[in-house]
Formats: sequence, structure tokens, C-alpha cells
Amino acid sequence: MVELYGTRRSRRDLAATAGSLSQFAGVRLMTLGDGVERGIRMLEFRTGTGLRFTVLVDRALDIADCEYRGLAVGWHSPAGFKHPGLAEYEGEGGLAWLRSFSGLMVTCGLDHILFMYDEPADHYVYGPRKSVSHSIHGRIGTLPARLTGYGETWDGDDCTLWCEGVVSQGTVFGEDLHLIRRIEAKVGSNEIKLSDRVVNRGFYRTPHMYCYHINVGHPVVAEGSRYLAPIKDVVWAAHAGADYRKQEVGYRTLPAPRMNFHEQVWQHELAADAAGEVPVAVVNDALGIGFEVVTRKDQFPCMFEWQNLQAGQYALGIEPSTHHVLGHKAARDRGELIWLEHGEERAYDTTFRVLADADEIAARGKRIAALAEQPAEDFPEPSGKHLPIGGRS
Repeated sequence: MVELYGTRRSRRDLAATAGSLSQFAGVRLMTLGDGVERGIRMLEFRTGTGLRFTVLVDRALDIADCEYRGLAVGWHSPAGFKHPGLAEYEGEGGLAWLRSFSGLMVTCGLDHILFMYDEPADHYVYGPRKSVSHSIHGRIGTLPARLTGYGETWDGDDCTLWCEGVVSQGTVFGEDLHLIRRIEAKVGSNEIKLSDRVVNRGFYRTPHMYCYHINVGHPVVAEGSRYLAPIKDVVWAAHAGADYRKQEVGYRTLPAPRMNFHEQVWQHELAADAAGEVPVAVVNDALGIGFEVVTRKDQFPCMFEWQNLQAGQYALGIEPSTHHVLGHKAARDRGELIWLEHGEERAYDTTFRVLADADEIAARGKRIAALAEQPAEDFPEPSGKHLPIGGRS
């Protein structure tokens, strides 16, 4: 049954109230037509509860806009939602990726994440290619997808909005990796389900690293907003040491936008529930709204918290990752880099959830605290204990 406007309705009952489901909910394809967005195919999802989000087909099927009953959830950066033909990946010493960095979710990978690195290329068996030069966070987030389907599917009296597509990252004498992505949202729900598979379609043994840069913006992020996570250990902080308290912003509670704020990043070791799921949320108690991300510990063993509290760029990032923040070289040296042979793949299953009121915020906070009580102090001393990541080949 679909729950809309306070009542549970059958497919027949809902159909009787309008000529088309699109009056209440649906998914539709459109093309943006102006500025740096010109030519981007975009899918708009509406679940009927007030949850609306958009998927950029021509930017890796990433989620761009996200809002709930007029309250913005997803972040818009000054870079905008740039057409992939305008993407700059190689420039600015590897930082030009930032000129395409915007939206609720930006996918990072498929063979590299985190900061720039020149990787030895001997596994590609091509003499002239001595190394693979990686810019920040990899190439996949600037590549267009091949849209394989989208629509609304009824199963009895339940309706699921969905889209699917394939993003190809490949070159001659190098990687041939495919991201196969499906996004679902049920009519009458405040949840988004993301199901990814990364497959090596090539015949070279190929490294794989993966991360989601999930960026929550104002008004969910505001002065007094809280970061909630089942933190067993604060492993690392980019600004730790003598300058740890310099900006007077800890990991738990967020300030208003700041002038000349330098980004802060933590890595937290998080607890999972009995099903292997790891919930993380940012909540605004004053407005009674929050946003939760649920990942799987066996798929994303690491979690980063990104604070970009600079005025004009104000956001908090939830970043599930396959690897430690130490980066590509450390993953190689520690034997933790994922290697995919031909036909091998990795799967990733993630849920995004809007917390629509104070009761939902309290319930999710209680669930998170039951897994692990996060540190009470704003500036916990990082342990430096990057636990070994198993299961690599």
C-alpha cells in the first residue's frame, strides 16, 4: 500500500483520485538548457511526501538536488552542475576536479580516490606508460552515463520509482571499469536506495578504490546542527596537532558559516549493527529535520567527516570509503588495495533517508548511540590506529 497524505491507499484508490500518478509522484527525464549545465540530461524524482531529488545522467548518475517540503538537503557549490564536456580533470596540479564538485552526492573512483598520486603502471604491460597520473578523487564523477532505463514499477499496491545506467571508465592500455548503478525510491517514502556494482570489463589486473562524497547543505547544516555516528575511535584528523583547536570547531556541533575557514576532515572508526549496517546522520534540531546515510561495513570499512564551513561554500560531508584516508600509496604498501581481475566486481548498497521530524531524529539518534557512544568532547585525541582492512585480493 502507498501511504500518502496521512492515509494508506491501494493502486486503484490512488488512480481514482487523478488522471496520472505524476500528479503526486513520479520520475521524468529532462535536459538542462543554460549556462554550464546546458545539455545535461537529468532525472527528477518525486515520492509524494515532499521528497524531491534529481539524478544527473551525464554526471555519473550522481544525485544533485535534494529537498524535503521545500527545505534543501543537498549542497550546491559555486562550481555548479557542469556539463561533462566542460569538466577539467587534469589541470591545476590535480585539483581541477573541484571545478565540477557540487551536489548531494559525488562519486569518487573507480581506480583512485583521495589526493593526487602517480601510480606505477606495470600491471598494464605497456612500455610507454610508466605511470598513471591520478588527480583528486578519480575520474568517474565527471563522466556521463548510458541510461539503460527509468520509470515507475508497481508490485501489487506498492510503487517504486527507479533508474539504471552504466558509466564506463576506460582507455587503451589501461583500465576498463564499469559502474552499473540503480537508484530506487518508493512512492510514499523518504528513502533513496542506491545499488552500485563496479566491474572490471578489461583483461588487465586493475586497482579499485571507491568513495561517496555525500554533501549536506543548509538548512540541514546550520549553527547548532549535530553530527551523529557510532564512533568507536577517532582515528585521524587532518588538522590534529598544535592547530587542532585553532578554528574552534570540533567534530560534533557545527557553527554558522565562517570567513577564511580551512576545511577539516576526520576519519572515524564506526560500529556496525548485527546486520552489518553503519548509520551516520546530520540533524538540525531547531528545524526538526535530519539526513541519514546507511552503508555496509563490509563494503565501506572507512568513514570520513568533511567540514567545509567557509562562507559561500557551507557544507558537511559524509564520506564512506573502501580505503583509509592515508591514500593510494598507503593502500598499496599495506596490502589493502583492491585488485579486480577480468569479470570480477564489487557491490555497494546504500540508503539515504530524510528524518522528517523530532521523533524520527530521536529514534535514529537512539539507534546510533546503541551501537557506540560517540565521544562527548568536541576535540577527541586521534588514536592514529588505522585498522587493517581485510578481504583484499
